[in-house]
Amino acid sequence: MRVLLNIALLATLMTTAHAAVSLTTVEDVLYQANGAKFNGVVFVEWRHLVTAGPANVAGQSAVVRVVDGLLRVQLVPTTTAPGGAYYSVSYYSGGRIQFREYWSVPPSSKPLKLSYVRIVGPPLAGNTLPPPEQTLLQIGDVAGLAEELDARPVKGPGYGPGRAAWINESGQIEAVAGDWTDCVRVDGTAGPCGLNTPPGPDYVDAEVPQGALDGSNQVFTLSQAPQPASSLQVFRNGLLQKAGVDYVLNGNVITFDAAAVPQPGDILQCSYRVPPGSAPPSGQPLAYSPAQVICSGTGASTSSTALVSLASCQIPANVLQAGDRVEVRFSYAHQGTQQEYTFEVRWGSTPLISRTAGSAEAYIAGKAEAGVNGSGVQWDVQSWGSLTAFTAGTGYAAGPPAAGVTIHFLGKLAASSSDTVGLRNFTVLRYPATSQPQ
Repeated sequence: MRVLLNIALLATLMTTAHAAVSLTTVEDVLYQANGAKFNGVVFVEWRHLVTAGPANVAGQSAVVRVVDGLLRVQLVPTTTAPGGAYYSVSYYSGGRIQFREYWSVPPSSKPLKLSYVRIVGPPLAGNTLPPPEQTLLQIGDVAGLAEELDARPVKGPGYGPGRAAWINESGQIEAVAGDWTDCVRVDGTAGPCGLNTPPGPDYVDAEVPQGALDGSNQVFTLSQAPQPASSLQVFRNGLLQKAGVDYVLNGNVITFDAAAVPQPGDILQCSYRVPPGSAPPSGQPLAYSPAQVICSGTGASTSSTALVSLASCQIPANVLQAGDRVEVRFSYAHQGTQQEYTFEVRWGSTPLISRTAGSAEAYIAGKAEAGVNGSGVQWDVQSWGSLTAFTAGTGYAAGPPAAGVTIHFLGKLAASSSDTVGLRNFTVLRYPATSQPQ
């Protein structure tokens, strides 16, 4: 029969086993994993044991309360008892067992910490310890574990180490697929930075709607239907008009309320959004697309007598479209005065310029532009130097622009020497096509 004993009663129980029996005090402070002090009970069990003396201690159990983390109990030493005596100790809190351990208590006149009495399992005869006890725990056996696991995302089917991560529709962690130079978008997709990005809406700003300002006309027309309709903002003499009160919108037609009819001399202006690539209103262009820097940087130097690549810029497939313009800027430098040198710029396999400069020429610069159409590009080029005369040319490079193209910058010396020719800087810009019919 299990009995609830306080610490004094437990000591009395132990000492009555034999008048000469000595007790060892086990005293420590218990904490939970979160740092809070443990509160609960400790259930101590022991089998019949014979202590040094000898004294017979009957097998029994006791419950020791732990308040604010303080555990203190006096026990008969077991290390001096034959047959591998030990204590089985269970910790209870919140109505369930939290963990179980075993104690082997030596004689001691001073209180002992738990670290001095814990053992990995019940000792065998001769003080030989058995293999550690293996206990299979379920998630539900650990208080709060299921909730903590549910609050953490898990690996998805596309998970992989060493890559950028994103969270899929099921809340799982996936790895983003793409090249190491790609940019990652918020939806987990990846692609070349600044290129092939899904276009956003175009904006029409300060458009003057068509209609008579005669004090009686209520109907005015926009060049396009705002999308969404809620993006429309109508200003009359700088004051924002309220949709559904001052006017109603139907497609691209604004109908003013009779009490809000524009008067002669009023200034009407409208701003709204339209789908990407939509035609701008007559006389009011859309917000222009900015130029895009596709490549920019420095190049290499060479003393080779054969043309070698000093740098290149790859424009990926499906970036260029009819109506785009590409501008290529370049600056070469010559170190030394022994040899002439040649520089060349190519659009794919088509030379845009190939020119030889004198041995005394230190700097050469130039630019080329390519106007993109459906079947190729028509290009023009200019170059000049500190001593080299200005020159210009034009030509055509066939090939579908959507297939992509690589722009090459090359250089060589006329003969072997200690001179070098180098590409100091290059930039490739794209000016996207923007429709603006009049």
